[in-house]
Amino acid sequence: MIQTFKKLALAPVVMFVVQVQAQQQDAAIRAKIDQLVKQLTLEEKVRMIHASSSFTSGGVPRLGIPELVTSDGPHGVRLEHGRDWVADTNVYDSATYLPTSICLAATWNPQLGYAFGAVLGSEASFRGKDVILGPAINIIRTPLNGRNFEYQSEDPYLISKMAVGYIKGVQAQGISACVKHFAANNQEVNRTSIDVQMSERALRELYLPGFKAAVKEGDVNTIMGSYNKFRGQWATQNSYLLNDILKKEWGFKGFVMSDWNAVHSTMQALWNGCDLEMGTDLGMLPDPDYGKFFMGDTLVTLVRNGQAPEYLIDDKVRRILYVMYKTNMIDGKRTKGSFNTKEHQQTAQKVAEEGIVLLKNEQGLLPLQAGAVKNIAVIGYNADRKQSLGGGSSQVKAFYEITPLKGLQQLAGGNVNITYSKGYNIERGAKADATLIKEAAEAAARADIAIVVGGWTHGYDYSVWKDNAYDAEDTDKPDMFMPFGQDELISAVLAANPKTIIVLMGGGAIDMSQWIDKTPAVLQAWYPGMEGGSALARILFGQVNPSGKLPVSFPKKLEDVPAHKLGQYPGSKGLVYYNDDIYVGYRYYDTYKVNPQFAFGHGLSYTTFSYSNISVRPKGKSTVVTFTVKNTGKVAGAEVAQVYVKQEKSALPRPEKELKGFEKVYLQPGQQKVITVTLNNDAFSYYNDVKNEWVTEAGIFDILVGGSSRDIKLQDKVKL
Repeated sequence: MIQTFKKLALAPVVMFVVQVQAQQQDAAIRAKIDQLVKQLTLEEKVRMIHASSSFTSGGVPRLGIPELVTSDGPHGVRLEHGRDWVADTNVYDSATYLPTSICLAATWNPQLGYAFGAVLGSEASFRGKDVILGPAINIIRTPLNGRNFEYQSEDPYLISKMAVGYIKGVQAQGISACVKHFAANNQEVNRTSIDVQMSERALRELYLPGFKAAVKEGDVNTIMGSYNKFRGQWATQNSYLLNDILKKEWGFKGFVMSDWNAVHSTMQALWNGCDLEMGTDLGMLPDPDYGKFFMGDTLVTLVRNGQAPEYLIDDKVRRILYVMYKTNMIDGKRTKGSFNTKEHQQTAQKVAEEGIVLLKNEQGLLPLQAGAVKNIAVIGYNADRKQSLGGGSSQVKAFYEITPLKGLQQLAGGNVNITYSKGYNIERGAKADATLIKEAAEAAARADIAIVVGGWTHGYDYSVWKDNAYDAEDTDKPDMFMPFGQDELISAVLAANPKTIIVLMGGGAIDMSQWIDKTPAVLQAWYPGMEGGSALARILFGQVNPSGKLPVSFPKKLEDVPAHKLGQYPGSKGLVYYNDDIYVGYRYYDTYKVNPQFAFGHGLSYTTFSYSNISVRPKGKSTVVTFTVKNTGKVAGAEVAQVYVKQEKSALPRPEKELKGFEKVYLQPGQQKVITVTLNNDAFSYYNDVKNEWVTEAGIFDILVGGSSRDIKLQDKVKL
């Protein structure tokens, strides 16, 4: 007890010492930067603030300033490209293919976020990169967005917790994370032309908190601007977003880079906060002139003619140098990382195991009993399809990839007869293939269990991904219905064998209305990475108890989605109005009493949990919530206990409830644990866009605790 008191007493002292050391380190870096900037010519400064090849920006060799080397992507270091986009051959670039970011978010485990980032940072370091272009944290506003698989959630609080872990994991390896896309990039169709219009309240409450947490809590080194316009001005050169909010209000110290070819004006980029213009002039291959970029030679001329101040260029250079010194790029002290190690592969598997979500499990169908199941019919193109090279800029050349079929064969193939039927072809616009469906149904009828692996698809490479991919950069889905005749396939398989398990791959929700009521078991596997098939097989056979929870609501039909019902998508005449405002995802479904197919936070387990003994008490400026979670089942498992806050009366309308805390707890059968969640002032505040400030109003707040936004087990009140 005495030791505990000593630790508590020393904690503020330790924190103060850490802060002082950080300030001293910062001051030392600033002094070095001052000396270096004085030695740079104008031409050298300008060379540092625009691309020098497809993934680098210019250095100054005579002063020991290296090129800045960037790499996609959010869930694995991308395959190598030459100086100007041509893929390299005969290089060791087969990386660890981690599950995509939405799968990471489905773990609801910030510690795994750190481990995930550490793998990326380590492999980026090994490959000679300086910046990894991730995490991508835009709010999932519509299930049609082709890039949702790269994003994390519809909820800003969950995004913030997962993104900060990811960033710290990357940057602990001496590599800079790059949070993207700032801001309001919530659709891919027309992304390079649309002008996003939203209220200040929606901006502050939903679309900015993840970025703010990245800066304030994650101390992220770089941020990438987005392609779209925001309130009439391109986001990558938007003074309000970059100067007023990011740099002045939040105190961001690092640099802002453009998305590739997202700068449109030399003077706006110069004045409005863009520090580094990236892109590739493919039209000038094989000999592109990067000096012709907006932030290239034109700036030298403008400064020489007295039409632009050099101090603005100096600020951009200082920010880039700050990040270089912070990550030991100039001093040369960086430790080389490791590449595609067993530990990295184990992290990929762990994320998949905790991120796969058991959506439905009736009739005790899962887990499968190894001794009882003799014949399994595995059906569906996605069952044996490798996904790593799909998705656009996030593609990874995986060292290997365990597909669902291979995972099942490796786990149970020696004791179970496993057959495979393709079931459907991947060809955009193609109707259901009657022959393939008939073959699949016949295989299902002969089996004890049928497993259909379907859903969306990434596409393999640039020659096909725009045609056949539904989850990919620069493309959105036309609707929520599964393509390639998969609904007809599932219906036929269910008719042939009611003991059918549906496994869905992809970046989010689909319309399940044609078969969900007839299906006993459904799992959402996302794109689960190089060990995804192993993770899935272990879950199906009960070697791993599923613990993933949905980071997004799954609506029953597209017409229920607030972006489509209340707002605009994809917009018209170059404009898209976010009239859904603060009512995105569960905030809409719960407030307007619309039943989703599966609620935000939903996810089943092979065991059961009870909640009890809630206590809500003020403590200083905070509110401490405690409650007990107990494993009441027969197997070990993990539960994500979620804490929501509801204001009973407010000056402006508020959602029915908002996520403000969570903890993932691992329990043995019969074990219980007291969970403590501390709610600070911001858990009760909202942005009053009449007063243009955050407000916390006096009154009664309901504290709601449970396993999802629609599964509230405990409730109490606190008066502020």
